[in-house]
Order: sequence, then C-alpha cells, then structure tokens
Amino acid sequence: MANCELILSGFADEAANEKTIDQQFVAFSSLGLSHLSLRFIDVGWGIKNVMDLNGDELDLVRTKLDEYDLKISSIGSPIGKTKLLDVTDGTTNTFFDPQEYLDDHVLRACKIANTLDCKLLRGFSFYHPKNEDPFQFIEQSAHRLKEIAEACDDHGLTFGLEVEANLVGQNADILNQIKSAVNHDAVVLIFDGANLVTQGYSKADIIKQYSTMQDGLGWLHIKDHLSTDATIGKYVDEERLHDFVPAGEGESGYPEILVEFKKNFESILARAKQRGLPGIFADLEPHLRGGGQFGGFSGPDGFGVAVRSFCNLCDEAGIDYQLRDFQSLSS
Repeated sequence: MANCELILSGFADEAANEKTIDQQFVAFSSLGLSHLSLRFIDVGWGIKNVMDLNGDELDLVRTKLDEYDLKISSIGSPIGKTKLLDVTDGTTNTFFDPQEYLDDHVLRACKIANTLDCKLLRGFSFYHPKNEDPFQFIEQSAHRLKEIAEACDDHGLTFGLEVEANLVGQNADILNQIKSAVNHDAVVLIFDGANLVTQGYSKADIIKQYSTMQDGLGWLHIKDHLSTDATIGKYVDEERLHDFVPAGEGESGYPEILVEFKKNFESILARAKQRGLPGIFADLEPHLRGGGQFGGFSGPDGFGVAVRSFCNLCDEAGIDYQLRDFQSLSS
C-alpha cells in the first residue's frame, strides 16, 4: 500500500444499497480504499447504528474487516446530536440527562471504538433551542464537550467536532470558540464544506472558514453542494436537503481549500501523529442520492464517482493520497 499520509476513507453505508456488511466492504475494497467510517450497518439482523451493535455483532465486524483487509478510520457516532437543554422548541431532537448520556452513550461509543481498533470518534456540539442565538450557548456546549473529551482521552481516542447546521457549532467561528473553551487536546475540528453551503454561506465565506479551522483541524469530511436559498443563521430543514454533488462541482470551494490544506499539511499531520494516528483522514460522505439529519446515500456507483472526483482534486493540488496498490495486494 502506498505510504502516503493523506488516507482516503468514507462512510461505507453510503456505498451499499441495503447497507449489508458485505456490500459495504466489497464496495470499499473494490474502490481501493483501505479505511472506512462505520455508521449504519446490517450484519445479519437488520440495519443498526454502530452504537447499537452488541458484542457478537462487533466480533463479526472485526472478522469481516480482516477478511477484506480494511480498517476503521472513525466511528460515525451521533454523539452530541441531542438537545443541549431540556426545552420544547418544536423539533424532534431528544434531551438526555448529561450524566446518563456520558455513562450510557459516550462510554459505549468509546468501548466500541476500542473494540474495533479505531482512534477517532466523530461527534457534534449539541442542538441549542431552535431559532435562538447559538453564541449564547458556547459555554454550556463546551462544558458538556469537555467531559466527553476527557472520556475519549481516557480510552485513547480523539473526538472530532463536526461543523453542521442547527447545532451550537454551526460555523467555524463558533466551533473555534467551543474548542478554545474546552481546551483539551482530545478535541479536534472536522471541516465539511457542504454543511456550510446548506446554511447559505458563499464559496468565499467557506474558504475563509476553512482557514480559521486549520489550527484545530483533525480531519476532513468531503461533501459538496450547490448553492441554496438558505439564510445564514436561520434553521435548516435537513430532511429537505438535496443537490449534493461530487467534490469540486458545488460551492464548497474544495479546489481552493485543498491548495491551502497542502500548505499546512505538515502541521495538521503532526497533530494527528501526536494523537497516535497513521495520517490525516479524508472521509468521503458524498450524499449524491440525498441526505438528511443522520445520514445520506450515494450508492456504489455514486460513491465511485465521488472517490474519483476527490482524487482528481488532490491530483490537481499536488497532494498524494493513500489507495491500495499491487504491492499491498501481493504482500
């Protein structure tokens, strides 16, 4: 396998029509990917979120990973996609008692990651009350996230905080303030351009937001979107989102962002290595056949298009990336 330190990965459930374990792993292997992010999967008893897999099911995942020579880059958990406060705000989001959430959800996610030899746990910054100013909830979000960061660190994990609509950390400025308030090395930031496009940000805005996230960047989510009529700061109906496109064909600014990424690659890589990671992950989450609040779908063909598009962008930016090669097959 090529010894490159940008490692292509992705949400494997997006590449499988029925989300079965073999469909997911076959698709990724055939595309030359060595790593995957685990989110939804059917290991033989119906589709489950990774958080709901029992011990026997996790053992089967480990066996299949070995069979297909795959590794887990991150656990695509929904940690932090719950209400920050126990208030009624017209959404269907759920509130959990903070200690109960830490004990029953966060620690379970950590144990699942350890079982699957994974170092990264994807998560979020909690939903503030709908239509209220997210800036006023930075301190409360950071307090909750610091406890999560400490739990992750205790398990040898790094918690990635993804920028996304409707959450407290819905843009780079707020996300940086949250990270600063948490003040823990186990928390890094995840850039996702499409999650900013869908809020109404322009390409120029998004490129600037990427730059402000670089000092805390842990890894990339690769998803692009055409412009929308959304208003910045207003609630986004995620279930109505469509018009996702391959990276470079939308308004996320990935061609320009990858040029900037290359300039700062070594500093981002050093941070990853300090956390015990083999490199920087680029996690494809293309949503080419649609997306929603807790996931999306591309199909095996759509995922192939997404991988090739991103590889082309990396080639244009002069960035080497890791795919399987003949030496890895024959070793």
